[in-house]
Amino acid sequence: MSVSNYISQLQSYEEYAFSWEELLQNSDAPLATLEKEVLRLIERNEIVNLRRGFYLIIPPRYKNLGKLPVQLYVDKLFKFLDKPYYVGLYSAASFHGASHQQVQSDYVITTPPALRAIDKGNIRLQFFNTSSWSDQNILQKKSDAGLFNVSSPALTTADLVNYHSKIGGINRMLANIEELSEEIQLEDLKALLSWYSNKSTLQRLGFLLEEVGMEEKYTDLIFDRLKQDKFYPVLLSPKKGEKAGSTGNKWKVDVNIKLESDL
Repeated sequence: MSVSNYISQLQSYEEYAFSWEELLQNSDAPLATLEKEVLRLIERNEIVNLRRGFYLIIPPRYKNLGKLPVQLYVDKLFKFLDKPYYVGLYSAASFHGASHQQVQSDYVITTPPALRAIDKGNIRLQFFNTSSWSDQNILQKKSDAGLFNVSSPALTTADLVNYHSKIGGINRMLANIEELSEEIQLEDLKALLSWYSNKSTLQRLGFLLEEVGMEEKYTDLIFDRLKQDKFYPVLLSPKKGEKAGSTGNKWKVDVNIKLESDL
């Protein structure tokens, strides 16, 4: 079987990615022939060498975009990498209807060791590590290529706050947080609070959800969780060399930036 025939076969049952090993297992063509055809298809933008030994298929309907929606290949990519994952941050927010921020990259949360970001033309993937992993608050959504993992609205919001300094800052995401606050369910938040241990993030999360007008029964849950242990003043937006001072709010969040949502 040629590489082109193998790709046609994969697309017939909505598969959009393959590994070099899978190709070898499904073709008896000489190695040199396979390598030459793969290179030719890459040059024609019909496939993309996403990572060493892992390829994306770009069908005609996505060829003008030069990229593939992340939900069509992320699960297969992480099975290939043998790592847990979930689609998170702005990418997850868009799946929950909070699409205020135009996403230039796709964002995926995984566990150490760190993965290098991928930037292949219009395909941009950023990976963030977490050492505090729980299967709670990870949902499965269905795409044309099958199921994929995505953070729940509560975990998505917490992650946006936790990684804010690496993805544009608090004000860039404030509108997304406001939109996500309408999607968070009590059980989702309770599940998050049962395992999430980053106090400073929970302080900022509670403060910001209160700022965007979330119902007290939700913010009270976060505050009750914080009160189980001592917690100390934190800057809303940490800055090197700056320490939290007087806060004037129950969350002990020193508001050191002017909050401006563009919703």
